Amino acid sequence: MKLKPLGDRVVVEREEAKGTTAGGIVLPDTAKDKPQKGKVVAVGEGRVTKDGKRRELQVKVGDVVLFTSYAGEEFKLGGEGKVLLMREDDILAVLG
Repeated sequence: MKLKPLGDRVVVEREEAKGTTAGGIVLPDTAKDKPQKGKVVAVGEGRVTKDGKRRELQVKVGDVVLFTSYAGEEFKLGGEGKVLLMREDDILAVLG
């Protein structure tokens, strides 16, 4: 299934949570923190400004981004796994 975001929305594939600590302790799923880092897999056409022009998004497909912990909505796409659908404003930085 292909997901095409609208407007200033971005689809992000969240990075996998680490299963062990630095000391080697295995963490159960309930104790894992959800990473606030992921890869952009799709972007919308951009935001429409007050003067009616469309402004392109600052992120592009393939960028690795940092986002807030409560950013976006999580969706399951068929057998492909889960993705986050969020607004560009929820993205804090692009890692280069």
